[in-house]
Amino acid sequence: MPWREYLDPAMQSYELWRGIFERVTIADATLEQFRASRLRKLLVLAEDWCGDAANSVPVLASLAERSGIELRILPRDSFPEAMAAYLTRGTRSIPIAIGLDAEFHELGHWGPRPAALQEWMLANKAMMPSPQRYAYSRQWYARDRGVTTLAEFLNAVTRSL
Repeated sequence: MPWREYLDPAMQSYELWRGIFERVTIADATLEQFRASRLRKLLVLAEDWCGDAANSVPVLASLAERSGIELRILPRDSFPEAMAAYLTRGTRSIPIAIGLDAEFHELGHWGPRPAALQEWMLANKAMMPSPQRYAYSRQWYARDRGVTTLAEFLNAVTRSL
């Protein structure tokens, strides 16, 4: 579904999703890089309860709106075949952002979280309770403001050029 339909007050974490979307700033140079790429369509596998999706999908939605990229969000649990194609270390981790050109050819994909945060999460998963890991990730995302998500996604969809 399109972003404006997905962002619904009935969402579990609506205020978080909306707040991040309203505060996203994207550098003009970053927007120009995306506009100059072959990226025309963006599919994102997500669920509204996912903290990583809440911190990344609004950033990608802002990018899409500002650069003329068509965005559709696929609820992970409603599209098991799509999710099965993008497992992370054998898990159904989300979000997964899939970049497509105008003819629907995949340019690359990204997710479920920025590489540095993913590395930290994997290193600390066994030693730290989930609430502490979630608090750390929220702080990480707040400091980063989507910059790393956009840079890594841009790299994913342009590396084949």
